[in-house]
Amino acid sequence: MNNKILIISLLFFQTIIFGQNKVNGSVNTATNKPLKNVQVYNEMGGLLAETNALGEFKFITEKTKLPLIFYAEGYKIKNVFVELNKFQNLKIVLNIFSEDLSEIQIKARKERVFELKRLKDVEGTSIFAGKKTEVILVNQSTANVATNNARQIFNQIAGLNIYQNDDAGLQLNIGGRGLDPNRTANFNTRQNGYDISADVLGYPESYYTPAAESLAEIQVIRGAASLQYGTQFGGLVNFVTKKPTINQEIIFRNTIGSNGLFTNFTSLSDTQGKWSYYTFINYKKGDGFRPNSNFESKNAFLHLGYQFNLKSKLSLEITVLDYLAQQAGGLTDAMFNEDPYQSNRARNWFQVQWLLYNLKWEHLFSDNTNFSFNFFGLDASRDAIGFRTNRVNQVDPGSERDLIKGTFKNFGFETRLLSKYSLFDKKATFLIGSKFYKANNTNMQGPGSNNSDADFEYYNNEYPNYPRQSDSKFPNLNVSLFGENIVYLNDKWSVTPGVRFEYINTKRDEIIKDIVTDAAGNVINDNLREEKETNERTFLLLGVGTSYKKSKALEFYGNISQNYRSVTFSDISTANPAFEISPDITDEKGFTIDAGFRGNFKNYFSYDANIFGLFYNDRINIYTRDDGKAERDNIGDARILGIESLVDFNLKKLFQMNSNFVFNYFINSSFITSEYTKSEKNGVVGNEVEFIPNVNIKTGFKFGYNNFIASLQYSYLSRQFSDATNASGGSINGVTGEIPAYSILDFSTSYKYKFAKLEAGVNNLLDNAYFTRRATGYPGPGIITSAPRNYYVGLELKF
Repeated sequence: MNNKILIISLLFFQTIIFGQNKVNGSVNTATNKPLKNVQVYNEMGGLLAETNALGEFKFITEKTKLPLIFYAEGYKIKNVFVELNKFQNLKIVLNIFSEDLSEIQIKARKERVFELKRLKDVEGTSIFAGKKTEVILVNQSTANVATNNARQIFNQIAGLNIYQNDDAGLQLNIGGRGLDPNRTANFNTRQNGYDISADVLGYPESYYTPAAESLAEIQVIRGAASLQYGTQFGGLVNFVTKKPTINQEIIFRNTIGSNGLFTNFTSLSDTQGKWSYYTFINYKKGDGFRPNSNFESKNAFLHLGYQFNLKSKLSLEITVLDYLAQQAGGLTDAMFNEDPYQSNRARNWFQVQWLLYNLKWEHLFSDNTNFSFNFFGLDASRDAIGFRTNRVNQVDPGSERDLIKGTFKNFGFETRLLSKYSLFDKKATFLIGSKFYKANNTNMQGPGSNNSDADFEYYNNEYPNYPRQSDSKFPNLNVSLFGENIVYLNDKWSVTPGVRFEYINTKRDEIIKDIVTDAAGNVINDNLREEKETNERTFLLLGVGTSYKKSKALEFYGNISQNYRSVTFSDISTANPAFEISPDITDEKGFTIDAGFRGNFKNYFSYDANIFGLFYNDRINIYTRDDGKAERDNIGDARILGIESLVDFNLKKLFQMNSNFVFNYFINSSFITSEYTKSEKNGVVGNEVEFIPNVNIKTGFKFGYNNFIASLQYSYLSRQFSDATNASGGSINGVTGEIPAYSILDFSTSYKYKFAKLEAGVNNLLDNAYFTRRATGYPGPGIITSAPRNYYVGLELKF
């Protein structure tokens, strides 16, 4: 008996010893050249490591035996079975890939079964344990990426509400859980980890959306997501661009489509020694699906990296965007019912110029301690000119137009230090960081020309009695300190508390001139005034998350976090004929809670289901006053509760089909109930919260054989309201009223042969006439119609 106990004890002790095996190695070519960005996979699924510029890799595993796959673009796949108690340092050689090898063989190896994955507990200098994380693998998607079709690209992110008002994907408009989708303003939007919106605090709207053709993945961290990224109710959307390739790669993509659509995407990538780069140019133009809606967009991006050594890397990224779009204007309900694709605005234009830059230093102090430093900045502008009136069905008289010009000049830096350590003989990881952000926004409003072209110059001398003229400055300062700590109670259960300290100082310095004239144009009142305001506040936000990983097939998670949204300058300024602004408007506060379970059951199906609660205090939006006018103000307190789920079935494995096939079915659904629980406004308490469809379902199939793949997707959203009074009938400006339920069917297909890939598809296959948005300003005001049936055909060449 004692011998048996001794043997069992030794076996148990051996398991502990080998529970944290460190695996090191290097990957070289047949000519002994180090290979960068070689991906090391566990053959059973999951990326374990990736080689650096010196071809070296390392990872930690609890396994004693591992079937590994080494993959690099342009090289043959290599399978290696490793017994870790015998081998610790691996020397791998990859041979050049032969074009005679079937592409489906490579595809089956390198591609994942499912289009969505989750982030690990720790990645780089970020912590994701216990949070609701979703990662879209863009290169696995069959979506229309040439036009950034968000309905398809984000099809497996449960509960998203998407404004669909252009056919080129010039701007991303996503929300969820009652958050206004307008320019994704309720998410912290980032590209490769740094901010890309106009102004995180003062004007957090995203006029720039990275080209989907350039992306490797999109990381979405929602709800009570993380205090690392800010105070937003929505969480984080991080666009991750493709990495530099090991060998030189050139990609040409040309797409044509309905309504004169043409897009070109050209990228170049390479690694030479310690230097690496990835760059692209993206061009789009089209006539639009409504009259007066043509557009032209030019976008360029450069990533330049230098690997000092195994521990230190420096990278520079520059993004340039320049686009001009004609705005067809909004519609009333009567106009939409008469002809949803009509336009009575031929002189409205919108222009965006964006220069974004980021310098990042990453340093590995030890195997357990990482450091990153981002210095980022933006120099941008957006200009809008047109005839805007509260009665959107009014014929344009051809008089002077309203011109609004805004500039955004901001910079900041964010530092992060992440370290793994032991706490009471248990694993633990802490993250501490800081962010400094300074912005100088300006906004001018006044008379533009009476012409029809895209003239963004002021004509104050020609129209001195223009009703509204303003010159505004909005300097903002934000300093934040944040920290999170993963405490592993055992091998399966972790708890992650977090804290964020915020100092916010927003200022407003405006010179405003309001002129009232009689019917004959004589000035009755000329009110010139200067308004100044400083809003300084300091506060602390707390949160905590937990995760219990019962097995690879089942993980339970939950989290709760406080949220905060600062009043933006668009909340308190800019004259808009569609609504008035309350002088007493204040910041929004609240908290979010998530609880759910997720996993991957032996690659038969992947799933994520959760319940959530979002509790809003002093929610800001538009409501209809007793006098019939619309006003933007703090409406009251709201409670939003819901269930979200995604299940993706691998039918190929269920039906035991061979490896040449791809066959998946997914269903993504959310069911939400909402209510205003407190309000000083008449007729609001008990109403549903705006921007919330009670039912939101996206479902579809993906089928492939060898190099051919096709997908069919169905989307359904129930009706939703656009204002807090739940007005169902349309108004004279089209801003308030119900957004009716709608359903959309999309079809996409592609065929790949060697270096060429042909793509084609039809969006809105059933040609439903619908709308998702009642715009309060540009591109309205009024109902903004969504695209009818449209097609696209694209050709990709890769060298």
